[in-house]
Amino acid sequence: MLTIAQLSTNTDHVKALLHKKNYAHIHLVDAAIALDNTRKAIQTQNDALLASINTASKAIGTLMRTDAAAADVKKQEVAQYKAQSQQLAEQLTQVEQDLQVALIQLPNLPHPTVPVGTAAEHNEVVKEGGNLPILYPGAKPHWELIRDYDLVNFELGAKLTGSGFPVYKGKGAKLQRALVQYFLDYSIAAGYTEYIPPYLVNAASAYGTGQLPDKEGQMYTITADNYYLIPTSEVPLTNIYRDDIIPEMQLPIKMTAHSHCYRREAGSFGSDVRGLNRVHEFEKIEIVQLVKATDSYATLDAMVAHVQQLLISLELPYRILRLCGGDMSFASALTYDFEVYSAAQQKWLEVSSVSNFETFQTNRMKIRTKGDDSKMQLLHSLNGSALALPRIMACLLENNQTVTEIALPQVLHSYYGATGIR
Repeated sequence: MLTIAQLSTNTDHVKALLHKKNYAHIHLVDAAIALDNTRKAIQTQNDALLASINTASKAIGTLMRTDAAAADVKKQEVAQYKAQSQQLAEQLTQVEQDLQVALIQLPNLPHPTVPVGTAAEHNEVVKEGGNLPILYPGAKPHWELIRDYDLVNFELGAKLTGSGFPVYKGKGAKLQRALVQYFLDYSIAAGYTEYIPPYLVNAASAYGTGQLPDKEGQMYTITADNYYLIPTSEVPLTNIYRDDIIPEMQLPIKMTAHSHCYRREAGSFGSDVRGLNRVHEFEKIEIVQLVKATDSYATLDAMVAHVQQLLISLELPYRILRLCGGDMSFASALTYDFEVYSAAQQKWLEVSSVSNFETFQTNRMKIRTKGDDSKMQLLHSLNGSALALPRIMACLLENNQTVTEIALPQVLHSYYGATGIR
């Protein structure tokens, strides 16, 4: 969440950055500043009344001994002051609530390096790696391969739950499990501590990472208890430290988790949702860091390199994109997307996003540390997918298919227990 100080210090610059993010309600900046000015004026009035109450109350004690009538007059004054103060306190509470509502509707400010643009076609490709595979004639997309090798059953998932809830079986389940274990081991070896968080979170947790109020329509809700199924384990992981003051010696905090993820993906239609391209329930390994502000962009680079090396180890052709302002998430200051080339579909598929949120999330969650000067400082939060499984599996199947088998990259042989799927 942005602070009122950020809005007030350089208002025109803030508006320009929000415009870069293609934000449609820039008027809320002025509204928030006006509400804060009202808040200050009411607070000043109330402070003056409280001072008057304090002065009059002291005078009453003296007058009670010398002039009872004058003391009664002072008591009436105090009663009036208290009534006025109560009214101002109620006004102050309402204005503070209105200010909070305005602030939480404002997205994070984009980093200066974020490209100008309104949609995915304006994202900037910053790096490419790997070789595009040349497939044999008659090569198939993954949704046909998983049918031929009996790896995933979409019809059974639709029977059990609904469209977009795949059932992995046999060798497909085994490959899924192998990928999960490899991705976890890879992140743990890089210094991340593994967690197994709940898959349901409360509204405070969803608010803390920015899913509320921005993405409530994309989450599954357990209405009876006001819980939300997580869209990513970033939500519970980051909230582990909500309202905490982390000693500087414990930084950086590095967390990883495997979880199921749930996304309604409302309004998703077309060829890009076939097979494993887009599903409502999927597995993902997430990495999250909490760091000092001075370290966050070096940390972002390190997390990008972490995911890049993971894709290299899987022998998948990839590219890294710096997202433009209009394609970024509500909470992000700078995001890099990773895409892997799907040879049978002949297109790039997003498999990871790595983002720096700066203080946007930690301000909501009050995650702080104390600096050398003993002043409280908000930490910066970062997260990334390392990796999301459905499209990784889709590309592994498509890019490594032969006439007789689906070969697996060497790094997976020991995890899967074989060199390929036959």
